[in-house]
Amino acid sequence: MTPDVVFTGGRVWTGSALLDAGLALRGRRVMAVGEEALDLRDVAREVVDLSGGIALPAFGDGHAHPVQGGLEEAGPQVRAATTVGAVADAVRAWGESHPEAEWVVGGSYDPSLAPGGRFDARWLDVVAGRPVVLRAADYHTVWCNSEALRRAGVGASTPDPALGWIDRRDDGSPLGTLREWQACDLVLDAAPAPTAADLEAGLARGAARLAAAGVSWVQDAWVDLETGVLDAYLALTARGELPVRAGLALRADPSRWREQVGRFVAARERADAEGGRRVRARTVKFFADGVVEGGTAALLEPYVDDPHSRGMPVWDRPELEAACAAFDAEGFQLHLHAIGDAAVRGALDAVEHVQAVNGRRDRRPVIAHAQVVHPRDLARFAALVVVANLEPLWAQRDALMDELTAPRLGPERTAWQYPMAGLLRSGARLSFGSDWPVSSHVPLDGVRVAVTRTTPGGEPAGGWLPHERLTLEQALTAYTAGVGYQSFEDDRGLLEVGARADVVVLDRDVFAAPPEVVDEAKVVATWCAGERTY
Repeated sequence: MTPDVVFTGGRVWTGSALLDAGLALRGRRVMAVGEEALDLRDVAREVVDLSGGIALPAFGDGHAHPVQGGLEEAGPQVRAATTVGAVADAVRAWGESHPEAEWVVGGSYDPSLAPGGRFDARWLDVVAGRPVVLRAADYHTVWCNSEALRRAGVGASTPDPALGWIDRRDDGSPLGTLREWQACDLVLDAAPAPTAADLEAGLARGAARLAAAGVSWVQDAWVDLETGVLDAYLALTARGELPVRAGLALRADPSRWREQVGRFVAARERADAEGGRRVRARTVKFFADGVVEGGTAALLEPYVDDPHSRGMPVWDRPELEAACAAFDAEGFQLHLHAIGDAAVRGALDAVEHVQAVNGRRDRRPVIAHAQVVHPRDLARFAALVVVANLEPLWAQRDALMDELTAPRLGPERTAWQYPMAGLLRSGARLSFGSDWPVSSHVPLDGVRVAVTRTTPGGEPAGGWLPHERLTLEQALTAYTAGVGYQSFEDDRGLLEVGARADVVVLDRDVFAAPPEVVDEAKVVATWCAGERTY
C-alpha cells in the first residue's frame, strides 16, 4: 500500500518511545513507524524531511475558547500593555482608526495593573461619546468607561446581581470594574452582539492560530447556544474551513438548567448530524466558582485580605449535584470549572453523587483548572476517575501571583496551587489546556512552565514549588495522550500503527535541548487526521 506521507531526517517521539527513524501516514491513520516507515519513502506520495527536527503526536487543548480568542484579535490590542496608560492609549488609537464602531470592545488587560484589580471608568474615557468595555485576562472581570456604565444604566442605585459584584467608590457609585458574569453582563448585554459573520471570522482566526501551534483537537469550554457559536462551527465545517476537531461544552446555567437539558440533547444531535468528523457537542460546562484574583474563587476558609469572604460559589450544592446527574443521565460528559479549594471539593462531591445515582460507566468527568486543591482531596481525582485539566502556563510566580493571588490566599494555600506532579503521583489522569485567550494558546509555552515552574526570566532559581515540576515526557503526554483520553479519542496521542494520524513537526529536537528553552521550538507543520492543516 502506498503511504501518503513519510517523515525522514529526524527523530520521532511516538508518545511512548523516542526513535531515530521514520513515520508513515496513510489516510487518517499511522501506517508504519521506525525502519518500516523509512522503507516506504521511495513509494510515498510525499516525503517530509524533518531537517534534524522532530515529529510527535499533535497537541490537544483540553480547555480553550477559540471564538473569544479570534474575536479579541479584532479589537484593541491591550494584552501586552504594562501600564493603565498604555491600555488607554491602545483603546484611543483603535477608536480613532475605527470611527464606525459604536462600541469599543476588547481584551485582555492585565488585572494586576491597578491596586487590588480595581480599575476606574474615568481612565477609559478616551474616546469621546463612545462606550468602552474590556475583559480582563481572566475573563471573569470587565473594566468599562463612564459612557458604557451610563448606556447600561448602571449607577449608584444598581444592586449587585446574585452572581456578580460591582466595585464601587466610597459614595456608592460604580467604579468601573464588574466581577463575574451577571455583573459583567450588565454592560456586555448593552453592547452590540457579534454578528454571525463576526463569529465565523473570529472562529476562523482562532482555529487557524491553534493549528499553527500544533493543535489538532480543542475543547471549546464555554458555548452558549443563544450566541450562535454552534452555528459558526457548523458553517466552517460545511465549507471545509475548520482546521481542528472541536468538542463543544454547552454551558449549564444554574437559573434555568432544567429547561436546557432537552435543548442540549437537540444541539448534540445536530452537531453529530452536521459536524462531519470535526465537531461534536457532547460535553456540558459548569462554572463552580470564579477566580482568586477577583476574590470570587470559592474557598474553604476566608480570603486573607477579606476575612468576611470565602468567594462566590456559582451553584448551590444540591442544585449542582442534581444538574450534573441529569446531564450525565443523558450521556453528556461533565466539565467543571473549579478554581478554589471549596469549588474543587464541591466538584468532586458532585461527581461522586453522579456515580452513586447513575451507576459507574466510562464517563471521564473533567475538573478544569484545579488551581487550589486541599491536600485531602488530591487522591479523590484518581479514586473517582476524574480528569484533572490544568493550565500549566499559570504555574509560575509571576506579577499576577505576587500582586493579587498569593496575598489573597496566604502562604499555605499558595503552596497548594497547580499540583500537577502530585496528581500524577496519586494516579490521576492529567490533561493540559491553555484557557486561551486567558493565556497563550501555544502548548510549548505551557510545557516550559510545567517542566521548570519558572517565569520567562528563569525565576525563581530551581522553580516555584519544585516538587510539582514534571519531566518533559510527562508534560508532552498531558498535552497529547492526556487530552486524547479526555476527548474519548483513545487512538490519538500515540504514533503507533493504526492510530489517528495527528502529527506535529517541530524545527528542533526538544529532547536534545535543556527544558528551559523548549518554548523556543517552532511548529513547522501540523496534520489533523492525516490532513495537513498548517
